[in-house]
Amino acid sequence: MPNPLQELIKHQLKQHGWSYSDVARRGGISRSTVHHLATSERLAQMPQQTTLEGLAKGLGVPVAPVHRAAAEACGVNLYFEDTPGITDPEVAILIASVQKLSSTDRRHVSVLVESLLRSAAEDEVDADVR
Repeated sequence: MPNPLQELIKHQLKQHGWSYSDVARRGGISRSTVHHLATSERLAQMPQQTTLEGLAKGLGVPVAPVHRAAAEACGVNLYFEDTPGITDPEVAILIASVQKLSSTDRRHVSVLVESLLRSAAEDEVDADVR
């Protein structure tokens, strides 16, 4: 079963069609480091901050979800006041990235999320009626 860091790396590779070499080049870290982080079931120790920053840059995601996923891969639980209980790397990326959007784009995202939640609630009610 993959750890959160493996899931994050593999998700970004698949989504963008990147290789380990692509991520390494983009992030200024070695290909062997990217490969090790993507394939190790449990990390023996927390990677250095510069490695995590390079990996985040190479993956095109904020460093916070990479840091959190790496900590979990090492068996360390980190607690963040701003995102309690986040275990899904896609959710962590969304939360960390939303502040980079313009206020207009944030409003669009907000409307979309509200619409999706409303639709899911309606589907749940419909399923209960049946």
